[in-house]
Amino acid sequence: MRSKPVTLVLATLLLATLAPAAAQQPPAPQQADAIKPGNSRLADLMEAAQMRHIKLWFAGITGNWKLAGYQTRQIKTRLQDAASLYQSLPVDDVTTMAKPIAALAVAIAAEDSKAFVKAYGDLTAGCNSCHRELKIGFIELKAPAANPFSDQVFGAGKGK
Repeated sequence: MRSKPVTLVLATLLLATLAPAAAQQPPAPQQADAIKPGNSRLADLMEAAQMRHIKLWFAGITGNWKLAGYQTRQIKTRLQDAASLYQSLPVDDVTTMAKPIAALAVAIAAEDSKAFVKAYGDLTAGCNSCHRELKIGFIELKAPAANPFSDQVFGAGKGK
C-alpha cells in the first residue's frame, strides 16, 4: 500500500519537471520568424532544394529526362513545404516559382534541351529574386560549373 503515495509523488515530480521544459520549446515554424538566415529548418529545406537544383541541371544537360522530371517534382515539393510550414514567407515569392517549374515540366516532357536551359535559367532567377526580397541576397544561385555528385551517373537510365 505504501507504493501508491511514492508513485504519486514521483508522478507529480515528473510532471513538475516536464512543464518548464514544454514552456521552453521553440515556437512552431509558422510562429517563428522564418526569414532569418539562422532558421535551420527553413535552411535545410532550401539546401535540399539547392541540391535538387544542381542535380536537375546535370540531368537536363545529359538528356536524362526522367531524372530531370523527378528533380523538378522534388524542388516543387520543397518549395510547397516551405510555403506551408513558414507562413511568414511571402507567398507570392513561392507561388511565382510555379511558372518556371511548369515550364521545366513542359520542356522535360518534350525532351527539349533549349527550352530546358531557358526554364532552368528562369527558375534560378526566381530563386535569386526571392532571396533578394527576403534580404538574403547573399545566397545567389547559378547553373553549376562542376558536378559535386561524382558518384551519380546522370546519363544513366535514359528511356528507362
